[in-house]
Amino acid sequence: MFLGVDGGGTKTAFCLLRTDGTVAAQATTASSYYFSEGIDLVARVLKEGVDAVCAEAGITPAEIDFAFFGLPTYGEVSEDVAALDATPREVLGHDRYRVDNDMLCGWSGSLGAADGINVISGTGSMTYGERAGHGLRVGGWSELFGDEGSAYWIAIRGLQAFSRMSDGRQPAGPLLDILRDHLGLAADLDLIDVVLNRWHGDRGEIAALSPLVTRAADQGDEAAAAILAEAGRELALLVETTRGRLGYPVEEQVLVSYSGGTFNAPQVREAFRAHLHALHGGYDLRQPVYSPVVGAALYAAKQAGSPLNTDALEHLRNTSTPTPTATAP
Repeated sequence: MFLGVDGGGTKTAFCLLRTDGTVAAQATTASSYYFSEGIDLVARVLKEGVDAVCAEAGITPAEIDFAFFGLPTYGEVSEDVAALDATPREVLGHDRYRVDNDMLCGWSGSLGAADGINVISGTGSMTYGERAGHGLRVGGWSELFGDEGSAYWIAIRGLQAFSRMSDGRQPAGPLLDILRDHLGLAADLDLIDVVLNRWHGDRGEIAALSPLVTRAADQGDEAAAAILAEAGRELALLVETTRGRLGYPVEEQVLVSYSGGTFNAPQVREAFRAHLHALHGGYDLRQPVYSPVVGAALYAAKQAGSPLNTDALEHLRNTSTPTPTATAP
């Protein structure tokens, strides 16, 4: 039995996978992004999730053969790495696990752990690629000065457009009323109260506004449409940079896939696809094979030296849902 854990900015997903490719149990808990609440949050979230999936599967943590914990921000604070590495031991009661950044979950799920590049765009954004045993991350520099093309990035630009529309600094579009209605604003300046005072600038709360920008674009808002198009271009640039740094020759085909809720927006997917192929003609863009949390479980099996065989992978492919994105770009 292999446990995969996919941490994220808004939730943490858990999946127990059998060697025959059947999912024994799944669970979801709160975000394991600990920068705002402290590192002790990670242990609480992991214990809740591990307890839940083990109870559903009717096993104890001791019966888990190997686990992979993909945690947001792992590797971004050097002095926290040792504590994060040790945390699962408290939850599992054994050392049969590995901890790394959650970017590996998206890559392993989307490409089935094959050489290639996966771009992640959820609350934040980054790429992870592997070629000939060498792995590389690009992006993910936090919401304050990075995470281009992410849900947070889109939402912040939507809020900027709202302020400009309200002032009259740019033409008003559907985004103005969509945000007013959604946030229940008695006056436009109450937006400051909502985001800074009530939400305290919470990363997840702000990122959750991203679908409203998509809705505004669907209703003909030019500013919203431009934001989504630029998001797609930024995500394509992450992939192109990763390809170059991994040393792919110009003539070599590169597998590319994607994960994260931002790709639910057709405008983002189309802009990403178009710009990606404009940057390089050798990209083989594919719809994700498995979800990130299933990818984490597959990576656990691989780390244990017991990767699932072809029949098990085919069974898993036919019975699991790849991503929340319904259509390939």
